[in-house]
Amino acid sequence: MKPAFRTRSVGTKVTEEEYGQLENCALGSRLSISEWCRTVLLEKAEGAKPSDADQAVLAEVLALRTILLNLHFAVAKGDGITADQMQAIIERADRDKEKKAAQRLAAILEQQGAGEQS
Repeated sequence: MKPAFRTRSVGTKVTEEEYGQLENCALGSRLSISEWCRTVLLEKAEGAKPSDADQAVLAEVLALRTILLNLHFAVAKGDGITADQMQAIIERADRDKEKKAAQRLAAILEQQGAGEQS
């Protein structure tokens, strides 16, 4: 199958300062300005997708939340917690954090998609 030829163009005017910002972003991505702009515009048109950094931060926050809630629950019951129990809580939080983050992000994207269709 032949690749589609690009036959349409989209343009805008920018200030010198704005052009410099765009140029720096493009250089940072090792793309020409036009290729970088095309990539950014198409990503925006396809909808927001979380970056790897966003996913990592959410995973860590969810792991910390899991640890905190487990500790709080143990204290609220009046139970002490041993070092082994603490280690088990941490390991479980670390093991499940990426899966939980992916589920949360998928739910958010699904919700956003449903909102756009309404």
